[in-house]
Amino acid sequence: MNSKILHSLNWRYACKKFDQNKKIKNEDLETILESLRLTPSSYGLQPWKFIIVEDSKIREELVGASWGQKQVAEASHLLVLCAPKLVDEKHVDAFMHSTVTARGQDIAEVSGFKDMLVKNIVGKDETWQYSWAKNQVYIALGQLLLTCALLNIDSCPMEGFKPKEYNRILGLDERGLNAMVVCPIGYRSEEDKYTKLAKSRFELKDLIIKI
Repeated sequence: MNSKILHSLNWRYACKKFDQNKKIKNEDLETILESLRLTPSSYGLQPWKFIIVEDSKIREELVGASWGQKQVAEASHLLVLCAPKLVDEKHVDAFMHSTVTARGQDIAEVSGFKDMLVKNIVGKDETWQYSWAKNQVYIALGQLLLTCALLNIDSCPMEGFKPKEYNRILGLDERGLNAMVVCPIGYRSEEDKYTKLAKSRFELKDLIIKI
């Protein structure tokens, strides 16, 4: 087993109280953001945007939209993982252009792939797209949590917030985005009682089924 990875995963927990005096170094933040950029997604479509909320007044306002959870304002950085309200053909075109540019292909070579994406993703209704895009954002969340743990940076993935309020406060509706999940990141406070609690997980034998 890889002891470094397992040590980092055992070390991490959902931090409830951050040390407001400790800030993430720019180099580490860049690593975290690059890891988000490299997240895998269905068809490679990357249906997401990652909001870094830097304005302290806005972060204080977001506490009220997070059922009073103060880590939103106290953490070194606040990330809001978003998905587009609608994955349209324009998004697919941008993805296809990025792909052929990176691979040195002609756009005609991927026309069939584009047609399939338009049919299977763009052609679906808003409810289906919302569910699909949220699933993709959660892949990015997992990558974010692991990267932070490997850097000894604490995190707190949060579903306990009011998405419509976040959309309003952050102006996401105007950007065509929905807030899907929130994740403050930074460094744990010594006053956080949860640091002293043992991690509770089922045994591997109770989770793995071999067929």
